[in-house]
Amino acid sequence: MTVAVELEFTGSTLEQYDQALAKMGFVHGGSGGPGLLFHLVRKTDTGFHVTDVWESPEQFQSFAESTLGPVGMEVGMPNQPTIEVHEIYNYLAQDRS
Repeated sequence: MTVAVELEFTGSTLEQYDQALAKMGFVHGGSGGPGLLFHLVRKTDTGFHVTDVWESPEQFQSFAESTLGPVGMEVGMPNQPTIEVHEIYNYLAQDRS
């Protein structure tokens, strides 16, 4: 089941986001990890917000436990994000082949 995952990083900065992205081996505009279909980040008044679309909630959970959590701590993000997971009925994407 495809899911949208909303993560609210309160008290964290886009600079910390960029550090985390680099530590995970990702670059702006590049590809994400296995199972990640879409990733969007926007600045908020209190930090930043991430919207992801994952092939399954299990793939997100695995990534969060093995990579996202440890890297967030490594770059000094002060709080765990609040997370909401929503089942996706449909999504459209540009064909990049």
